Amino acid sequence: MDALNRPTLEARLETICQKGCRLVWDDIARLERGEPLAETHDLTDDERRWLLEELRAIMAVYSGRCSVD
Repeated sequence: MDALNRPTLEARLETICQKGCRLVWDDIARLERGEPLAETHDLTDDERRWLLEELRAIMAVYSGRCSVD
């Protein structure tokens, strides 16, 4: 995973997270189904996997639930 473009991925991660809790959970579900997001259309499979893992880690604190966005 050393070949990943971390600045680009971190910027995409930030963009997705700015959508709010519910939409981030929706985006995680889409990525898990292999569906592209606007933010991931040009990423490699490894980069998409990294992004999904990071989103899961960030959202783990919410235990699958969101407060009012």
